[in-house]
Amino acid sequence: MALIKSVRGFLPQFGENCFFADNASIIGDVIMGNDCSVWFNAVVRGDVHFIRIGNKVNIQDGAVIHCTYQKAPTTIGNNVSIAHNAIVHGCTVNDNVLIGMGAIIMDHAVIGSNTIVAAGALILENSVLESESIYAGMPAKKIKSISKELVQGQIERIANSYITYAGWYKQDY
Repeated sequence: MALIKSVRGFLPQFGENCFFADNASIIGDVIMGNDCSVWFNAVVRGDVHFIRIGNKVNIQDGAVIHCTYQKAPTTIGNNVSIAHNAIVHGCTVNDNVLIGMGAIIMDHAVIGSNTIVAAGALILENSVLESESIYAGMPAKKIKSISKELVQGQIERIANSYITYAGWYKQDY
């Protein structure tokens, strides 16, 4: 069973139809919407500031969602996929975003809607990423604009797939 822990009087809150892997950790001031999933070895730690997560968000294996004490909360919109081993720290991620494997998003960064952050990308503190764009590199730079087909073919497809995958695990309980 996932570690769901109260800290400083804050107990995580969840919407309907969420899945938490057995060794996922969700701690403190975390509010999560419907149809979300937190996968194996992922950590969502709202101990030093709040974390707000919309609907249909998947936080994949080994990812870390955290904040900076009294300075930088984390807000994640709807229909967001945070891939394996990504770090999302004290930032704002808007709707319809794919954050690639091993990407790092630093404090006060803002990721625009309908955006892909490539695997291994480093989004520096205070960066503002344009909507409907793809960013890659260390530090990340815009490499191109994104098409509606890519939004549907990647961002929406992955978010929907993770609802399906979570359903497989729920059947085994």
